[in-house]
Amino acid sequence: MENMENIDQKSLFYLEKAPVTKAIMHMVIPMMLSFIATIIYNITDAFFIGKLNNTAMMAAVTLALPFSSILMALGHLFGVGAGTYVSRLLGEDNSSSAKKVCSINFWSSIITGIIFMAICLPLLSPLLQLLGAKGDTLLYTKNYILMFVIGAPFVIANFSLEETVRAEGASTASMIGMLAGVIVNMVLDPILIFLLHMDIMGAALATVIGNVISVSWFVYYLQKKSTVQSVSIYEFKPSKEIYKNIFKVGISAFLLDGFMVITSLLFNNYSMLYGDSVVAGFGISQRVIQIADFIAMSFSMGAVPLIAYAYSAKNQERLTEIISKTAFYLSGITLGLSVILLTLRVHVIGLFSIDPQVIAIGQTILLAQLCSSIFAGLSALFTGIFQAFGAGVQSTVMSVVRGIIFIPILIIGNLLFAVNGVIWSMTISEGLTCFVGLFLWIGANRSIKFNYQN
Repeated sequence: MENMENIDQKSLFYLEKAPVTKAIMHMVIPMMLSFIATIIYNITDAFFIGKLNNTAMMAAVTLALPFSSILMALGHLFGVGAGTYVSRLLGEDNSSSAKKVCSINFWSSIITGIIFMAICLPLLSPLLQLLGAKGDTLLYTKNYILMFVIGAPFVIANFSLEETVRAEGASTASMIGMLAGVIVNMVLDPILIFLLHMDIMGAALATVIGNVISVSWFVYYLQKKSTVQSVSIYEFKPSKEIYKNIFKVGISAFLLDGFMVITSLLFNNYSMLYGDSVVAGFGISQRVIQIADFIAMSFSMGAVPLIAYAYSAKNQERLTEIISKTAFYLSGITLGLSVILLTLRVHVIGLFSIDPQVIAIGQTILLAQLCSSIFAGLSALFTGIFQAFGAGVQSTVMSVVRGIIFIPILIIGNLLFAVNGVIWSMTISEGLTCFVGLFLWIGANRSIKFNYQN
């Protein structure tokens, strides 16, 4: 119990003793506010780029989304694995190991970002072809991506550190870091895009600088405020055991994000067959659907440290209550918001474009994505539960199934129903993935009860 003397009891209160609803909201609300700020930024970003009156630029941002997803995947490879590991270590009263895990997470993220930059800089042209950029969009996509390549170490570290800060129950500190980056981003956007005439490159540079600010805050918090984690180079003591525990869970997050890249690439290439209006419609709808998706993500991700801690501390009653209440809140709020957005879909799409074709196709895309949002939220919760348990096999199966099912559904949908088949493929695949998650959870729940009884 000697390690417990160093642990921040305020954070532990929410992980261990707070009433479950209060604990869930403590973890979820700051994350939700951060996501809402991100949505506002994304809308503002689209607004500023839209003011340039260049459809090719708007399409370039959509085409670059898979590249941003790769950086997020690398950040989550380390961050999700390390974050759930830290929560479980705290549940076992082992804060000294938590510090080592946090340091390994940070420095591994930075090193990976530097390697990524060194590989991608000489390969920009083939990458652009892979993303589907051509014609007018080629140069704009190149300018946008170049900034992200240069800022890769900070973008990756931002995703990974946010996970570990939240892992100790410090959801407010996590929110501050995310908000700081978003606010800086929003302030810099008009300055770089219009005042310095950097256009789409300015939008990307503003995002990278925002990531640098967020990383700076997370490093400050972990070094000066946290009593259970550290990014000190002196704690950077890599071991086979630590990397094994990070990667067995982190790989599921990496694969999930990786399949998102494949999904986006397929969407880009298939939607390009139907013209810029469809590409722009997907881009607009993806921004709007973020509202429902981010709320679902707030619950599915926010509850993970609570689940991991209760599981590691062998508190089955609290564990069951956390999972059931999180699922209830996630489903109810996501469904309610989806109904509202569905009702107002004509006006919502109209905020981003006056092109009748974009508005028409955007409505159909938005309808399909709203229908899939509830399944996506529950699938994310199932995946988060398995990650919290350190159940690498189940969490990886969820990530792989989510990606693998989608590919044939998209291809067959396109062959049989053209653009409508492409649009509705995600809804069908998310529904099937959700049922796979339910099946895996029933099996995992029985195993947990057996282990606790013995």
